[in-house]
Amino acid sequence: MIQVKNLIKNFENGTIITNVLRGVDLYIPKGQFVAIMGRSGAGKSTLMYQMSLLDIPTEGTVLIDGIQTDILTEQERTDFRLRKLGFIFQDYALLPELTAVENVIIPLLMRGMSKIDAIEQAYNALDSVDLSHVRDHRSSQLSGGEQQRVSIARAVAPQPDILFADEPTANLDSVSGDSVMRVLKKLHEDGQTIVMVTHEPEYSIYAQRVIYLEDGRVVSDDIQTEKIPTVS
Repeated sequence: MIQVKNLIKNFENGTIITNVLRGVDLYIPKGQFVAIMGRSGAGKSTLMYQMSLLDIPTEGTVLIDGIQTDILTEQERTDFRLRKLGFIFQDYALLPELTAVENVIIPLLMRGMSKIDAIEQAYNALDSVDLSHVRDHRSSQLSGGEQQRVSIARAVAPQPDILFADEPTANLDSVSGDSVMRVLKKLHEDGQTIVMVTHEPEYSIYAQRVIYLEDGRVVSDDIQTEKIPTVS
């Protein structure tokens, strides 16, 4: 599903060049749940931004489903993200004045779906994260864990090929964090491809595979061998 070849990402600030990714190579097959880990500054989020087309690499190639994404125009990249990818961010990125269902509907309408169909699909997505009881509540009225589950519903409602999650539990307490991870685990069990950045080892166990970065390079890449939590 995702193939990264010799990925390099540098950031320039005047005459100062910071090398964040230093030649990353990896392959993520369809249906895998991958956790990307590493210390602060290791390049975790930067790598995810390159794979999810939120940024453009300095050098190297990112292929998604066989498509060389780094040669797409900006409009083609935007259309690709809308059609193929879903995003979960640590700050939820919800519109506080809108209800839960209205936040979920937005990407569906952007895809050209009719309002009636978008509402039905949004209801189904909120049901899948156990939030049907708050679908008409403004997002600003919800707890942090509920807001993050709304953001998951918004991400999965368009049925993306790949779901990217950047530190999805960073702003949550342990109970809310566990709830969010159980939702992600259930999505994976249903066949969703997930790429998650996390610095929390207790949540990486939910992933099928853990990639560890250090100084912009992959230093370990392991399939989980211990028992992974199941979702009933």
